[in-house]
Amino acid sequence: MSPPGGGTCSCSSIENKDDLGDGFDKLNDRRCPHCRRSHLPSSSSSSSLLSFDSVPLEDYDKLWRIFTASVKGFTIGAGIKGGLSLFAVLTRFRRRRLSTSSKNAVMASSSEDVILAIKETIRYGLFLGTFAGTFVSVDEIIATLGGHRRHDSQFNFNLFFIFFGTARWRALFAGAVAGNSLLLTGLDTQHTSLAIYILMRAAVLASRCGIKSKRLGRICKPLTWAHGDIFLMCLSSSQILSAYLLKQESLPSSYKSFLNKHGGKDPIVLQGVREMACGMPFSNLGVIEKYYKTIGVDIKLDPQMKIPCSLIHGNQSCGAHFVSFLIQAYKRALPVYFPVYLIPALIVHRKGLLKRPCSILGKGLFGTARSSLFLSVYCSSAWMWTCFLFRLLKRCNVPMVAIGTFPTGLALAIEKKSRRIEISLYCLARAIESFVTCMSDIGYLPESRRLKRADVVVFSISTAIIMHCYAIERDVFRSKYLNVLDWVFGVPLSPSETPRKRS
Repeated sequence: MSPPGGGTCSCSSIENKDDLGDGFDKLNDRRCPHCRRSHLPSSSSSSSLLSFDSVPLEDYDKLWRIFTASVKGFTIGAGIKGGLSLFAVLTRFRRRRLSTSSKNAVMASSSEDVILAIKETIRYGLFLGTFAGTFVSVDEIIATLGGHRRHDSQFNFNLFFIFFGTARWRALFAGAVAGNSLLLTGLDTQHTSLAIYILMRAAVLASRCGIKSKRLGRICKPLTWAHGDIFLMCLSSSQILSAYLLKQESLPSSYKSFLNKHGGKDPIVLQGVREMACGMPFSNLGVIEKYYKTIGVDIKLDPQMKIPCSLIHGNQSCGAHFVSFLIQAYKRALPVYFPVYLIPALIVHRKGLLKRPCSILGKGLFGTARSSLFLSVYCSSAWMWTCFLFRLLKRCNVPMVAIGTFPTGLALAIEKKSRRIEISLYCLARAIESFVTCMSDIGYLPESRRLKRADVVVFSISTAIIMHCYAIERDVFRSKYLNVLDWVFGVPLSPSETPRKRS
């Protein structure tokens, strides 16, 4: 490769280069950035587009890469948060319109919601935009000062860059630094759920790397269990649904609202079940009876009851309640998953939508139907399993609630295999957060006064692991995630490598 501006590379003018033979070529490859060539593996290889002979420095505009990464990160953050905020605003507007007669009150509340949604959208856009820009900036700075390749650092006498000036470690460091951008979402806003979820994602990638390793392959072999995602879902369901029935304060407010909606039970009914499970005297049986009368069910509750089946489904049998609840739950689940499948079809497959609309829309409708069936069966079976266990053992207490909600996670088998691990990890993050909160409230986990933003620390560690895997162990990522990361961070490709076709 010629140097910028044309001409012959200065290294070719070395006298007696013929006498050096192969030794000259090796020395030339090491010292001359113009003669250096990139040999980058494909995305299925275990090495990285950032590793070793990544790309000649003069061939890539680093400032443009930083700028485009920041803009794309902002676009993704603002787009995702903006879409969710828009859906939430429309839902609240519809609810207020049905419950409030004053149009002025509805408009005032809606305008406040819109302003808050815009602020949140900008915050999350800045968060992801800063994350992407910071990662690329730190990566390029270290690569420039310390060298792209591992053996370049032996010509640099700075001990810092002897360690960090390698392609194998700079992504780890850059990911840790970029993780602090989470603070842009609000200095006083805790993101424990997000941090734990990203930590779970990092753990999955690390385990995949361990499975490939010769040293750790045997230790990580149990992680290859085909139904491990369903087991994680069962484990998570035991904690999440127990918290839903017994201690909703341990759940994030948004997730608590989601469970209350799809759980399908009035709060006074849940209070009655909670009092029975905790061995407390009933305080609202009369209120529960009045509630059932409002929905056309005349029932007299026994204060000496041993199991809460009559509290949960009134005069219905457990089987009849399962069927009727399943139908209602399916109707509630459809509006949740319809945009989940429709929006990606319009954005990701916009070109193919014109060529084969029936195929793409058909897959979207099938995915919506299947995911809605999963959520409805999950919620229905939660009541079915607990009722079955209560009737079988003739008792209701906290351990029975935890055991009865465990098999609820089996409903995940309805979902598509590729979606199972995503759902189970998301629920596991929620379950861990709820469990830690419960243990902290009991007093088993004293709250740390020194570390106020533990979520930022956990998030930074997790992003460091993820970005390190992205740079070094790219084959542990699924192709769709890898394509998104490549698009955002603008990792340069070697001239000898054929870029992947966009699907």
